[in-house]
Amino acid sequence: MSSFNFDTISVSSPNEFVYKVQLNRPNKMNALNNAMWMEIGECFKMLDDSDDCRVVMLTGAGKAFCAGLDVQEAIILGQEVAQHEDVARKARLLEKRIKLYQDALFSIEKCRKPVIAAIHGLCIGGGFNMVCGADIRYCSTNAWFTLKEVDLGMAADVGALQWFPKNIGSSSLVREIAFTGRKMQADEALQCGFVSRLFQDDESLWTETLKLAEEISQKSPVAVQNTKKTLVYSSDHTVQEGLDYVRNLNQAMLQSEDFVKAAVAIASKGERPSFSKL
Repeated sequence: MSSFNFDTISVSSPNEFVYKVQLNRPNKMNALNNAMWMEIGECFKMLDDSDDCRVVMLTGAGKAFCAGLDVQEAIILGQEVAQHEDVARKARLLEKRIKLYQDALFSIEKCRKPVIAAIHGLCIGGGFNMVCGADIRYCSTNAWFTLKEVDLGMAADVGALQWFPKNIGSSSLVREIAFTGRKMQADEALQCGFVSRLFQDDESLWTETLKLAEEISQKSPVAVQNTKKTLVYSSDHTVQEGLDYVRNLNQAMLQSEDFVKAAVAIASKGERPSFSKL
């Protein structure tokens, strides 16, 4: 755990193979400053590579999940852009910064380990974009969501406009929320399928998220990680391309010891098998 040493996020392991990533700027409602953007990207790359990690819980410290982009950092960026007179130099600076932020959140989807977002309180802008990239979303009744970028005179550019339509399957609702920046309350998030479970209080949210994470962590890491890879790939490919992809995966993975262990346990009605690290 000593290798997960960050300033703006905390990383812990509440159970074997389960890692908890917590946005940790509670006095700023976990607003995303430059350090947090970079550390999120670095953290999820490390978790992707760690054979001790099989599932990730993503949470926020304090009273809220995430208040979005840190306004002070946005002002500093604006000042840096203003120092250049030429539009090409301004655009290049902004391109590099946007790419940094995009890569940070894209690392959540690219992580081979399932990511469960447990959301409480406000989830604004960059926070909304972030949880759109998670595999599973739970929230408590005090949670609310807003894609606030439209009120800042910009289009959301770090994932929500790509992920959100796939998350809920209603282009009408996606456009309503994206065009207006209005709040989506927890009950509406459940109704439209953006979150899969809703809890009455934060304590129940944490307890049930950990329970789910523990259940997933006991499954074959070969099976779970290749399932995520196939789901991500298939989300923007044809059915045939998805079938080709998983066939190519499984022609090797069905030779894994995990398949043999699981098959024997099911056939013999024995105890749940223990799987090696991957």
